[in-house]
Order: sequence, then C-alpha cells, then structure tokens
Amino acid sequence: MRKKLALTLISAGLIFAGWNGFSWVNESFSGKEAIGENDIVKADKTTNLEEEKSVVEQYKIEEVPSEKNGDFLEKEALIYSNQKKREERIEKPKSRNYEEYDRGANIGWLLIPSIDMKYPLYWGTDDETLTQGVGYHVGEFTTPPDRLGHTVLSGHRDTVFRELGELKEGAKMYVQFEGVQYEYEIKKTWITNAEDRTVIVNKEEPTLTLTTCYPFRFIGAAPDRYIIEAPLISKTDM
Repeated sequence: MRKKLALTLISAGLIFAGWNGFSWVNESFSGKEAIGENDIVKADKTTNLEEEKSVVEQYKIEEVPSEKNGDFLEKEALIYSNQKKREERIEKPKSRNYEEYDRGANIGWLLIPSIDMKYPLYWGTDDETLTQGVGYHVGEFTTPPDRLGHTVLSGHRDTVFRELGELKEGAKMYVQFEGVQYEYEIKKTWITNAEDRTVIVNKEEPTLTLTTCYPFRFIGAAPDRYIIEAPLISKTDM
C-alpha cells in the first residue's frame, strides 16, 4: 500500500514537473518580453475620448432662455459649433476588409505596464497562430482597434497569459496598431464557462476584451475562461 502511494505521488510529481517544463519552453518561445523605456508612446497630442464626449454636454441647454435678448440663438450657435468641432476631432473610421492581413500575420503589440509585459499580436486565434503569441479574434462582432468597436484578444494561459490573473481594476493596457496607440483601462474581470458564447458580442463603445483559459495552473484542458474587459479611454498617434 505504501509503495503504491509512493509511486502515485512520484508519478504526480513527474507529471507536474513535466507540465511546468512544457509551459516554460512554450512561454520562452511566445515572443513576450519586458516593456522597454520608450515602448509606450507619450505624445504631445492625445485624443481623450471622455473629454470628447463631454464637449457638447457641457453646453447643453437645461432651460430654454428668452429669445428677446438673443441668448437662445447665441447658445444654439455655440452648441452647433462644438458639435462640428467634435466631429472634426473624432474622425469616423473608414470601411475596410483588412484583406492585407493573412492568418498568423504580425499586426502590432499589446503592452501591460502593471505586469511589465509586452506581447506581439497576430491575426487570428487558430491553434497555430496562438502558439506564436496573442491572437486577434476575427469575427462578425469584433473589430480591430481602429474601427472603435469590440476588440477581442486571446492567448494561452500556460504561455503568454500566465500573469493575467494579477491584473486589477483600473490597470492600463495599450494596443499599438497601424501607427496608433490605443489606451484602455480595466473595468472588470470575471470567470465564465468555456462554452459561454456571450463574451464575444457587438459593443457600441470601443472596448478591449482579453480571454484565456482558467484556472491558470490547471493541468490539461481547463474548464473555464478568464475574461478582462477594458473600455478605450484615449488614442495617440505614434
């Protein structure tokens, strides 16, 4: 009995060590690295989306003033002027099909300062692409960052996304894509079943979602998914 127990413990230890070794080898070839001093762009001109949304709101008329002194016409003109300024500053994304990106193509970077990690981004989330690093989910309800919709990135929890569970609400994440840096702030995290299809949905507000398997140290096919949701707060030309 003791021999069987000892053999069981030894076998479990060898399996655990082998899994950790396999994960370490995969992680070392995933391309992720520490963030360099100048990797995150700090430009003089940054578009802050929250400020943009409030341009018209701050001039909103709550009580209609009397027309006899011209205040009404003056404020109407001011509202129209600021609406036009906002439209000019937030350029609407042009329609495109992204045919230039093949499956597995390198398309940019994901940077997360709070865990000092920089990840290469690849087009697609098929098994072959995810062995390279973090993949962009191409689908009906998702868009690359420039479309200002729902951007979904996935990665293996035993390689690139081992540290994802350390991220807290309020932490910043940056996606660099086609010469523009998009800054996101984590709003919430949660765990859901691996079969949950409600995560990848259309969103009206620009949002970044990260997904990976869970639990992080689980040996074998993990039963759940770890989700991080972060709205876009600014974008900067690089």
